[in-house]
Amino acid sequence: MSAVAQPVELLVAGGDIVTMNPVREVILGGAVAVEAGHIVTIGKAGALLAQWPDAEVLDTTGCVVTPGMINAHEHLTGDPLVKSCIPDLLPPGASIFQWSVPLHGAHTPDDDEVSATLAAVESLRYGTTTVIEAGTVANPDRVAKAMETVGIRGTVGTWGWDIEVGPFTAPAAEVLERQAAVVSAHPRGGLVEGWVTLVGHDLASDELLAGAADLARRLDTGLTMHMSPTSSDPEAYLARTGRRPIVHLADLGVLGPHLLLAHGVWLDDEEVEAILASRSAVAYCPWAYLRLGQGVSRAGRHAELVERGGRVALGCDASNAGDMADILRTAALAAGLARDTRIDPERFGADTAFALATVAGAEAVGMADRIGSLEPGKAADLVVHDGASLPWTPPGDPTLNLVWGTDGRSVRDVVVDGRIVVRDGRCTTVDEDELRRTAREVQRGLLARAGIEVPHTWRQQ
Repeated sequence: MSAVAQPVELLVAGGDIVTMNPVREVILGGAVAVEAGHIVTIGKAGALLAQWPDAEVLDTTGCVVTPGMINAHEHLTGDPLVKSCIPDLLPPGASIFQWSVPLHGAHTPDDDEVSATLAAVESLRYGTTTVIEAGTVANPDRVAKAMETVGIRGTVGTWGWDIEVGPFTAPAAEVLERQAAVVSAHPRGGLVEGWVTLVGHDLASDELLAGAADLARRLDTGLTMHMSPTSSDPEAYLARTGRRPIVHLADLGVLGPHLLLAHGVWLDDEEVEAILASRSAVAYCPWAYLRLGQGVSRAGRHAELVERGGRVALGCDASNAGDMADILRTAALAAGLARDTRIDPERFGADTAFALATVAGAEAVGMADRIGSLEPGKAADLVVHDGASLPWTPPGDPTLNLVWGTDGRSVRDVVVDGRIVVRDGRCTTVDEDELRRTAREVQRGLLARAGIEVPHTWRQQ
């Protein structure tokens, strides 16, 4: 890769560059040249340092540099302010309707901004540079502000359901107006983009489902919703429509490349075929299914979707479901489940898993032209993994190490859009100590307004 004669403001130089380009090049002792938020070129560190002696240098000697990772499904409000507060021994649905929904209903605009700030900082610290917000936001402008301030790339939406009773519910036409307003306020191509977001499940009328798909197509943006993490969605759709959820969505014209379905655990053969044929994408959040006992090891077909050319990305879900917003941890679990449930150690290896976190995940969320690999012209979103940390000592095959040998806690530095947003393990864009103090204060007020008292498993004195 030859240098281009143009200005460069930042050189990420000295480490081994895992490009995730089509031929999976790894540039040993390499450098990434960055200007105006984009990658100019990639090459050997010595040559690029000589070419641009006046550029700022982020020294990555002895480290491994990868593309920024993508979290395709994350709740940025609600759960982040009540981490590890929702009990883990609850009947199906209770964690959502007895806990999460009341907490969301009690959120103030300030709460939304603090919650999103906390979630964004945690995501960056673990190496996630792009996050797809899951669609449970009351104040999208405040959430977008938080994301932009922290410096994370992503999408934002707002509550989309037209059920009879629930926070932020409204008739379908009004819900679609709100969705259109979010997309207009945060247009495609910005650091934070507006998407059409529905709650999904069996919590939307056919009018809203079809209207949301038409809106996403008309505005050239994405549409995301929850569907079939458990058997309850198929049961509800069969009772109401006589068809399973994905088949019903296909009949409504909802499926297509614009659609990112969160979960898709309980799918039958016809639904798998419909997803593949329509090029709809799936956000796979395996930690959430294990945490909530939803049956992924019995029913999940995500590995099949991947191996048949389907569009799949990884997600972490929520702070009381997938818990840690760590995509490397998720990648390892996705690979482990694929191998163990089929008792086949020769399929679904580390390269496949890490691709879901990067280049394949970028394609699934409709951003492959901008992110997911380190190539000239793409956005300068990259992660520096600390080669001096014990998980990387002594060095081995970086592909294996990234998926099986480490997690996000070995991330040292993060660059998003050419801006260093994490350096030496600390976020550079916000005061982390002040954020911790604020989050504790906001949590107390939120729980009080929601009328929730957090139980403790072990007796506290």
